Amino acid sequence: MDQQATKEPAYALAIPRWEFIALAAALMAINALAIDIMLPGLQQIGASLGVADENARQYVITAYITGFGLTQLVFGPVSDRFGRRGPLLVGLVIYVAAGFACAFVPNFSVLLLLRFVQGLGAAATRVIAVSMVRDSFGGRAMAEVMSLVFMVFMIVPVLAPGAGQLIMLFSEWRAIFLLMAVLALIITAWTWLRLPETLRPEYRRPFTASSILDGFRIVVTNRLSVCYSIAVTGILGALFGFINSAQQIYVGLYDVGAMFPVYFAVVAGLMAVSSFMNSRLVGRFGMRRLAHGALLGFLAATGLAFVLSLVGPLPFWLFLFLFAVAMVQFSWIMSNFNALALEQLGHVAGTASSTQGFVQTLGGGLAGAAIGQAFDGTVTPLSGGYFFAAVLALVMVLIAERGRLFRSLNPPV
Repeated sequence: MDQQATKEPAYALAIPRWEFIALAAALMAINALAIDIMLPGLQQIGASLGVADENARQYVITAYITGFGLTQLVFGPVSDRFGRRGPLLVGLVIYVAAGFACAFVPNFSVLLLLRFVQGLGAAATRVIAVSMVRDSFGGRAMAEVMSLVFMVFMIVPVLAPGAGQLIMLFSEWRAIFLLMAVLALIITAWTWLRLPETLRPEYRRPFTASSILDGFRIVVTNRLSVCYSIAVTGILGALFGFINSAQQIYVGLYDVGAMFPVYFAVVAGLMAVSSFMNSRLVGRFGMRRLAHGALLGFLAATGLAFVLSLVGPLPFWLFLFLFAVAMVQFSWIMSNFNALALEQLGHVAGTASSTQGFVQTLGGGLAGAAIGQAFDGTVTPLSGGYFFAAVLALVMVLIAERGRLFRSLNPPV
């Protein structure tokens, strides 16, 4: 193992640790906001812009995720050369401008195009937020900070659908985009005024074809990076599948009506609590023990849901219970798997974050779109997607760890 990458000293922060975590979480939460606040409005968007096919309305989510995945390959090497602040601010400006423009689209095709552009800008926030954490922390400390970032980040799925539902009560769907753009503008100002440069001068890499290709080579030839990234891709694809079909499942299948944001928030709230627990426990037990145990729990819950869905329709209470159990494990999986994927790559954190983010987001987005488009009025496609994603993740983890789970290899930093 590359002990230097794991044990290197933390880079001194120029702002309080709590503010750094809050800002990193806010940057990542922009992406959850762009997805989750839309869910209550998909039906009205389709009706307003003449989209009759319910599954086609999901493309409002898919277009954003596709753009979000593609440009991550660009922002990583750029931020490794020019630092984190500049590229991040460029991405934020693109996100804000596209958000405002979405409020005035004349048709569905233009909306999809602008959502794609908005995703292009948002890619900077994901890549650079993760890179900033890796710049400043290593080992279990990095996993702890990632858990806290994810905990704050999960506040958005708790509040966003409710905010979208509230907007729909007093206005129309276009106001959702205006709110999204205004909130992102506030975060942009916060970033510009307060975010320090976290990239160490000695880690800046030349922005040349050979240097970029060498950075990508380092990432894709690292076993832990590749395997844990593919594992995250599968789990993330299942989540995107749920997001794409959540409105159809909760409102169309289970007829929860206006309670949809409440049930959505309950699960997201449990995920936030789970992330906080992970941040408290990871220093004691290590990333692998917590993440591997969570993956097995995720596999058991989703496997049971899939089998029961094949037998007959799942009652709502049972679906919600099994889904909540799985998503509590999801929080532990994502925080620790992402930290493990970056564990040995601190010297190319931007390129590593962008490569992993590209694979995870684009691959997960395509898998999620397939799961969402497979919706047939039952939860079988969704529960099957979750189960097979868990199987894929377990295979990748076994390859990464050479067949041994629960090893404690993460020293505190």
